[in-house]
Amino acid sequence: MTDYQEEQTNEIAALESIYPEEFTVLSDDPHCFRITVRSEDTGNEDDETYSATLQFTYTPTYPDEPPLYEVTEDGNVDEDDRSKITETLQQQIEENLGMAMVFTLVSATQEYLNNKVDEERKAEMEEKRRREEEADRLKEEEEQRLKGTLVTIESFLAWKENFDQERLTEKKKKMTEQPKKLTGKELFEKDHNLYDSDMALLDENDRVEVDESLFQEMDDLDLELEDED
Repeated sequence: MTDYQEEQTNEIAALESIYPEEFTVLSDDPHCFRITVRSEDTGNEDDETYSATLQFTYTPTYPDEPPLYEVTEDGNVDEDDRSKITETLQQQIEENLGMAMVFTLVSATQEYLNNKVDEERKAEMEEKRRREEEADRLKEEEEQRLKGTLVTIESFLAWKENFDQERLTEKKKKMTEQPKKLTGKELFEKDHNLYDSDMALLDENDRVEVDESLFQEMDDLDLELEDED
């Protein structure tokens, strides 16, 4: 027959020796105590140290039945962390039922806190890397802008083809938008009234009468010149 009281007393003695500064007895009947759990020191002063306090109360037949446990609000973890630690403890209790398990539960909690530190360090390193890559990219773009773009035969021909195409497109656009300018002949052929309208604008004094007899005399003059030859 299992002596639950003796087994519980032995476990408490072992826990007090393992966690001398972190272990606090709250009562002896029933056995109730707290253990403060901290993440391990990484040696990096920039890493934050996290802590959580676990409170355990033995039931009469512990460890054949699970202890009562609680993740208190002492420490510097938030509500979400306390909830995740509780889930971790429950899983460990189910796996270790029938054995003294408090040391295992404390170790699982410390592992969670260590992982939290590692994840934050990883996120900070990733953010630092991203900032450095962004700074390098901006520096490279500025150097490229100051240096200019190296022109090759291929790049020049590609630019010229694109330039000529743009000019042709712009020329076609202008030809479409602007109406064709007609010549005087085309205007006259298009509208015969232009002649009459111009004549109507002339004053009676501006009109010139032609003496046809003058042209007849000029014809005679040409004949005389031909005879002299």
